[in-house]
Amino acid sequence: MADNVDTLIRAILNRYHDDRLIIGVDGLSRAGKTTVVDEIQQRIIEKKKNVCVFHIDDHIVERKKRYDTGFDQWHEYYNLQWDVGYLRQEFFEKLRDAPEINLPFYDSERDEAVSKTVVIPGGCIVIIEGVFLQREEWRQFFDFVVYLDCPRETRFKRESASTREQIEKFKTRYWKAEDHYLEIVRPLSNADMIISS
Repeated sequence: MADNVDTLIRAILNRYHDDRLIIGVDGLSRAGKTTVVDEIQQRIIEKKKNVCVFHIDDHIVERKKRYDTGFDQWHEYYNLQWDVGYLRQEFFEKLRDAPEINLPFYDSERDEAVSKTVVIPGGCIVIIEGVFLQREEWRQFFDFVVYLDCPRETRFKRESASTREQIEKFKTRYWKAEDHYLEIVRPLSNADMIISS
């Protein structure tokens, strides 16, 4: 993994020319995205470059909008977990130039979205981490996408013991959505770099 991250850092810095650079770190749940992003962020800071990190799961919607909607559970997870169109318009379309962006941040304890303003320096390397980043609505906004490829069995073992007990939820909600993404979007084929994790 360390050698792959070194290669990724070089690829990012080779593409950086003082303009805002938008990087996507894509991968399915528990593939290791946050760990890789933390490493990238630290290394970029050491290079004295501005870096701004967004976690797409910070911007999910309230439970009533993504559970018990009448749709299949996998559809709820893939299509309703985030307001995909809103994020395209108010986040992705503004990322290239906007000095600041106003975004809803999900508060899980209160089950509500709280609006916050994020300031983005001009010549910043922007890193976005999350699942399903290469979906049709968002893919065009990235300058470079790395996909973390990790077997489902390995990812499932990284879940807590109590979470692993909810195997039926994984089968009907999460895994079906993942299979849809892999089949329809083909993220491994479309990523600029693949890292096995």
